[in-house]
Amino acid sequence: MNVQLNNVSATRKSLVVTLDPSEVNAEHQTVIAEYAKLARIPGFRPGKAPAAIVAKQFSKEITGEFKQKVVAKAYRDALEKEKLDVLNVVNVEEGKIETGLSAAITITLDVRPEFVVPDYVGLPTEIAPTEATDAEVDNVIQGLRAERADFKAASRPAQKGDYVKLSYEGAIDGKPVADLVPEKQLYGKVPQTWEEVEGANDGVIPGLGKELAGLATGEKKNVTVAFPAEFPAAPALAGKTATYAVEIQEVRERVLPEIDEAFLKSQQADSLEALKQNVRNNLKLQKEYQNRSAQRRQVTEALAAKADFPVPDSLVESETQGVLRNFIEENMRRGVPAEQFEKDKKELFEGARKAATGRVKVQLLLAKIAETEKIEVTNDDLDMFIYQEAQRTQQKPDKLAKSLATDRDRLRSIQQNIVFDKAVDFLVSKATVNTVQPKG
Repeated sequence: MNVQLNNVSATRKSLVVTLDPSEVNAEHQTVIAEYAKLARIPGFRPGKAPAAIVAKQFSKEITGEFKQKVVAKAYRDALEKEKLDVLNVVNVEEGKIETGLSAAITITLDVRPEFVVPDYVGLPTEIAPTEATDAEVDNVIQGLRAERADFKAASRPAQKGDYVKLSYEGAIDGKPVADLVPEKQLYGKVPQTWEEVEGANDGVIPGLGKELAGLATGEKKNVTVAFPAEFPAAPALAGKTATYAVEIQEVRERVLPEIDEAFLKSQQADSLEALKQNVRNNLKLQKEYQNRSAQRRQVTEALAAKADFPVPDSLVESETQGVLRNFIEENMRRGVPAEQFEKDKKELFEGARKAATGRVKVQLLLAKIAETEKIEVTNDDLDMFIYQEAQRTQQKPDKLAKSLATDRDRLRSIQQNIVFDKAVDFLVSKATVNTVQPKG
């Protein structure tokens, strides 16, 4: 056997493996012998049929398996000789594989890049204070009251926080909006809908709610709306300015419930102070979770910024497809039309590839750190994953466990992700922490 190693790039190698005729013939004889042990041929006892007859009877099957064995031997022996740390087999060119002839197999591989892991102890992180302020507690309680609010008809003009029933019809440069987006009539003409006055979040029409304060039932107003430059819900309106003719049909004011015994009971509290303490505790837990998430992001960003090395193309390509798939699924749930993805295909791919390259770089760093720190997946880790995944997907844990036991690729991917998560947790545990007051 002869092995020629070619460097395609820093992370991609090409192995040209040549087996001499005797090695090729040996693999062919091995396959025939395996078939002969099991073959049932009339006139011969099992395992006693002559090799020539077996070879003729199972010619097609033997040829296929013989070629696979030759390729497998070439790959196995070449790796043993070159000591490569293979991440992916990118391509295999078998060439001509026949008995009595030498065989040349070309195997293209992506290998783990060589790099020095930068110092990962003491990476800088910033967190926010976790103690809730009185104002934050009061805001949450106001929100709880708002969730149980009644809306009663009001004879006065609309104020912030009210809901108004209205109709509207839009035009852009004198042309009805309904004609520009016939498939999205809610942006063109609606005979009746509800809108919050000066609400924290926009309704269907961006900024419409901010123009309704001061209007009473029966009043009309022309409202100017500027659609944002990026408006995936209705791309034909992006960046355009429209005029909407609005008529108020009804004004309803928000009436918050009193903080009485019934309200407190609905919040599982027996006093206002107890409710405040519950809210304060929940806010602290939320802030601790946000801090932890922020630290996990900060340590991986800091680690990646300290390292510079090439990443394997096959890993980047695979990760790019995952990033794109998640982005498209998320935006389709938000109502972005499929044609918009096609229009922005180039920009989306470039953005996804850039993100994927960063992710792969971090994963390679985390794998090295996990190896150095002897971070491994335990049975408890897998049990926890199965329990959480079963809850998320509403499956029975034992059914999920059986499924994983028969899907080695998925199990290997899960184990890898668990190791990455534990490595990030390790980095956070060794990070420096600076508490800063949130801006604004």
